[in-house]
Amino acid sequence: MEAHTRSPRELFEGKEHYEIPAFQRPYVWNEEDQWAPLWSDVTRVAETYVRARESDRDVEVDAHHFLGAVVYESMRPTAGDVTRHHVIDGQQRMTTIQLLLDAVQDVVVGLGHDDQAESLEELILNLSPRFKGKRERFKLWPSQADRKAFEEAMDRTGPAASDHQISKAHRFFRDEAERWIVGKPDEGGAVPPGSEELRVEALSSTLQDRLILVAIDLTGHDDAQLIFETLNDRGTPLLKADLIKNWLFRRGEQLKADVDGWAETRWAEFDSAWWREEIRQGRLMRSRIDIFVQYWLTMRRQDEVKAEDTFRVFVQYAEPLLSSAANAEQLVAELRRDADTYRSFAQLDISTAQGSFHKRVIEKLELAATTPAFLWLVSDNHAVPPKQVKAALRALESWAIRRTLLGLTTKDVNRFVVAILKLLDSADPSSVGDAMYAFLSEQTAETRVWPADARMTRDLPNRPLYGNVRRDRLWTVLAAIEQHLRAQDAKYEAVQLPSALQIEHVMPRGWRSHWDTDPKLNLEAAAERDRRVDTLGNLTLVTQSLNGSLSNRPWTDREAEVLGLMEGGRPGTGKRALLDQFSLLVLNKELLSGHPDEWTDADIEQRSVAMVEALCAIWPGPSLELQTAAVEAAAEPADDGLPELLWTDEDVRRLAGEVGEKLLTVLDTLSEEPGKRWSTSDFVAAGLTKWAFAALGALTMKVRGGFGRSNVPVIYTNHGGVWQWSVTTDFAAKWKKARSAGGSGEGPS
Repeated sequence: MEAHTRSPRELFEGKEHYEIPAFQRPYVWNEEDQWAPLWSDVTRVAETYVRARESDRDVEVDAHHFLGAVVYESMRPTAGDVTRHHVIDGQQRMTTIQLLLDAVQDVVVGLGHDDQAESLEELILNLSPRFKGKRERFKLWPSQADRKAFEEAMDRTGPAASDHQISKAHRFFRDEAERWIVGKPDEGGAVPPGSEELRVEALSSTLQDRLILVAIDLTGHDDAQLIFETLNDRGTPLLKADLIKNWLFRRGEQLKADVDGWAETRWAEFDSAWWREEIRQGRLMRSRIDIFVQYWLTMRRQDEVKAEDTFRVFVQYAEPLLSSAANAEQLVAELRRDADTYRSFAQLDISTAQGSFHKRVIEKLELAATTPAFLWLVSDNHAVPPKQVKAALRALESWAIRRTLLGLTTKDVNRFVVAILKLLDSADPSSVGDAMYAFLSEQTAETRVWPADARMTRDLPNRPLYGNVRRDRLWTVLAAIEQHLRAQDAKYEAVQLPSALQIEHVMPRGWRSHWDTDPKLNLEAAAERDRRVDTLGNLTLVTQSLNGSLSNRPWTDREAEVLGLMEGGRPGTGKRALLDQFSLLVLNKELLSGHPDEWTDADIEQRSVAMVEALCAIWPGPSLELQTAAVEAAAEPADDGLPELLWTDEDVRRLAGEVGEKLLTVLDTLSEEPGKRWSTSDFVAAGLTKWAFAALGALTMKVRGGFGRSNVPVIYTNHGGVWQWSVTTDFAAKWKKARSAGGSGEGPS
């Protein structure tokens, strides 16, 4: 048995042919868990290559990404044939590498980079004429269930099986490769560095030589299956935290730190059953300690950390900090304090901002990716004032709740949290909540935007939620509305709702039994009612027992006279009467008020609007002023025929005399250090203004309206979702001259 590190070039160069046995499970990797993280790692390495080449063409680029392990058994070679290998473990990884190579090669060919395309093709196909039309033409031959889709994707000779994971993977990598190579910005606004030619070179180099696997060749071993079982099923693997502990304690001994004290006071609890228990994270089961360390590193480094990289990243982060025994003690103490905070999350009071955020966002919405930002805000190590913690968490909770109810994507949330961490770390603790509110308000990308009240009231009342939003999440929303209604009048008791309450449709989904009209609704109207009964205005909460009794029964007692015992009993008792008799919720009291005789489609629509208004009060939305300014800044220049005119001394003097105090503050600050980029959080941290974005939005309108030109004198740049602004040296000189001449700023900006 031999184990070596191998790159794709070393695995696939020459007449190599890897076969995945027909009985192996089909290809199951997906975008969220594997393709997108892999592509992110590939582009990270490629961009490192680009930057190194831009600085010095002769520099040695030492950037790689470890992909994991693959186990195979090589067959005895035959003259004139390919060298055959049976893939025993790692078939998902090997298939993905081939799809990635082929997708990139397809893009490179289309863009005319023939040399790089040829070098990639040599790792995908065995080009000898004798293999044409045979399975041996491919470097990899997948399991039985995937072969047709694999051939269609790799050969591109016919229509792709669009619903097959193989086809989806190839299409994903092709789209991402084309976007990155031609230099289009990603969803966060980041533009790939370098020229197209350099990006093709970097991507080709990365895919051929900078992806590293551990290749284990079992050739000649008596029992390959036994080794396969041992690798996958036997023994208790070390946790990432175990590796970290061993490395950290060994480093502590070298520094002559009190590692015996660490073992007793800092680390002992990490070895307890609670920390080592595996819990579900997404579709995987992982120990709590490994999950915590991954989140802790994300928080500390302000960068995304993959679960499999936790140990390596910890060493990279901690090693420079461990220059003395005192520094080592400080790091371990901070880790322990944050661990204690993390463990206390489950005991947080739901009535607090911290408890509400953890229960609703992290647990119910399953947005565990927000944990690093949550941990940062509540950590004793950062000493954020309680008022600012509350403001920040309320804003982020509203962002999450509103996006969830509107069905907006969460696929960018990991990178978004990294951007939030950078914001938090740069802001003064005394203004963290204000900075968070402004930052969320400024988001314009659809993957990050904070839906405003206008969008909520436009889209949510008519959106079917039941069946599209998980029931426990809908329960959370309905419970919040109940508590909100109770808070409107001090006469209501302040009560905690029983968790056993169930969601009930007021007009039942089975409305055709007793709720149809005379004459009956036509097909189109019936379909519209089917949609409407699942909207927010038709949902409420009741006990499990009452839920069973309500069932599909009619609204009024008169209509309920036809009921039999098999339909919940109580003939002559309608749904309204039962709700009135047994439910104490304000949610249901308001529902019953004014509807003695009927509950109609129009009533559902009216209640939906009212409940969305309540949601907007419970979870207030973004600053419209900031959001409007952000949209204006992010928009493509309007084709309004306005010219780009040189800003003369006279123009700048006029501008200084017409703008308001907020914009004066912004332009004065930017002009102090021309070229330096400022963000909203920078202005907040400096104690200058939290409305920089709004002031600059007003500047855009003034330039286009009052000055009749298209070019704003401020440079806008977007870095990872954070808007930053600067001015040129020329404008700064003119601005200072104008200000010294008496530009007072009496305008409204």
